[in-house]
Amino acid sequence: MRIGSILENKNFEKRIAITPEIVKKYTSLGLEISLTQNYGSHLGIVDKEYSDLGVKILKNDNEVLTSSDIIVQLGMLSDDKNSLIKENQTLIGVLNPYNNKEKLQNLVKKKINIFSLELLPRITRAQSMDILSSQANLAGYKAVIEAFANFEKAIPMMMTAAGTIPAAKVLVVGAGVAGLQAVATAKRMGAIVFATDVRMASKEQVESLGGKFITVEGSENLETEGGYARETSDDFKKKQENLLNETLKKIDIVICTALIPGKKAPIIIKEDMLKNLQTGSVIYDLAAIQGGNTAYTEVDKIVEKNGVKIMGESNILNKLPVSASSLYAKNMFNFVQNLFDKENNKININLEDEIINKTIIK
Repeated sequence: MRIGSILENKNFEKRIAITPEIVKKYTSLGLEISLTQNYGSHLGIVDKEYSDLGVKILKNDNEVLTSSDIIVQLGMLSDDKNSLIKENQTLIGVLNPYNNKEKLQNLVKKKINIFSLELLPRITRAQSMDILSSQANLAGYKAVIEAFANFEKAIPMMMTAAGTIPAAKVLVVGAGVAGLQAVATAKRMGAIVFATDVRMASKEQVESLGGKFITVEGSENLETEGGYARETSDDFKKKQENLLNETLKKIDIVICTALIPGKKAPIIIKEDMLKNLQTGSVIYDLAAIQGGNTAYTEVDKIVEKNGVKIMGESNILNKLPVSASSLYAKNMFNFVQNLFDKENNKININLEDEIINKTIIK
């Protein structure tokens, strides 16, 4: 059997799904690998590096797509590429089933096996395949670096003969994987860090990283069975808003990470709240692509309101494509390995396996 991958549109996605370090693992399963020319050249990986490992380098995307039994990607393929995929081929990626429902159903009708990795269950056995966690970890780190780069003051406390510069105060909104990495990164760089989340389980995690957890008094644990945050009541939102209004008065940098799967990101930093932030403050909004956690977030722009810079990018991982690709490729291999029946050299769609059952598009 053959596994293949083609380049994404590099204007939007620089990550790749198969790295040289993962090639030997695929070949150990008995899979042949096909890639398009210059597959990793933008990341400094020449074709020879792949071909020396036994990878077949094909001239164009069409050849790869039509000759592969398993196709592994980052995102959804364009319509013209999807039309090349035939019955019994398998497509795996982060396919955004919430926004691509019609496209995916058309592929299902063609009897194509489709797996979307953001649907992975949060169970121990799936941790090595968890692309959301591996990528969010990097995103949380990079968001802090980008915010600090646009903050025009020093981050750690500095004591000099001329006087003392106080440490910057950072607020992380949402303490999931990205938020916790943001807390850890900001703390390591000398900031005083606060974090808030509707999931009370986050309190211990935030505090273990040296951050101070702030939450609405008497709030309940608003966590789904899958470990995600669920939508809050209007009463909770009002209390949270009052808490944030007071907290923002002492904050220099805000990192927003709050997302609800399949829905528009909740607006947490509202227009009137910006008045509480000092001139020169920075907000980095990791939820920008889903509408943003602030009232003024615009994708791939730095918006300035009341002297506050609001940043948000469509894909922050394009700034860490080598590290992000390395982790993604490992996650992908672990998923394929679980799906592949090495003894019989075929894909085994065992719907009794929770990982397969949750990720397959039916």
